[in-house]
Amino acid sequence: MTGFEPFGEDRANPSSDAVRNLASKWQGTDTLVTEILPVAFDHGARRMRDLIAKHRPDLVLAVGLAGGRNAISIERVAVNLVDARIPDNAGAQPIDVPSVDGAPPAYFTTLPVKAITAAINDAGISTEISYTAGTFVCNHVFFTALDAVEARARVGFIHVPWADGQAPADQATMPIDDIVEALDIAISTALRRTDDLAEAGGTLY
Repeated sequence: MTGFEPFGEDRANPSSDAVRNLASKWQGTDTLVTEILPVAFDHGARRMRDLIAKHRPDLVLAVGLAGGRNAISIERVAVNLVDARIPDNAGAQPIDVPSVDGAPPAYFTTLPVKAITAAINDAGISTEISYTAGTFVCNHVFFTALDAVEARARVGFIHVPWADGQAPADQATMPIDDIVEALDIAISTALRRTDDLAEAGGTLY
């Protein structure tokens, strides 16, 4: 499970805070390996590939911040496109280039997104399925992970809101304990089942 370091002038990133918090209290029988990635296209993607090659995981769950969203977002699609509206933490700003040359236009997550969404909502934490992880570093790392894993491994990405006390003015927040609980539920659900719920989860726009 990975989170991201603070971006730009932000002093915190709830994705890294939640990942560290969950790691400190992990009680699952499976081994949980965590890492905080740089918000940088080249270094972040390279580090993800290195981690996958080293640990050969059964499950990869990357976590990032989606400031402005008011719910936990379970991402369903990673697109093979980098179109950076702003520079990353290394100053890079690639525009209209693929995440991985020669790879398909998109990959779908291999996690049961509907089951995960339902389980987190059942715990009273606002959660939704998302069909865009953007075109910045989060999507780039998500796509890279899906491209890098062996067939047996499964990959997903979760975007989280700002944690309470961290957000710029007027942006939605969520208690950090709720974010941590949501990630814990997501992992346990993904480990427990490979099939997904047969129910509607699409959008009209």
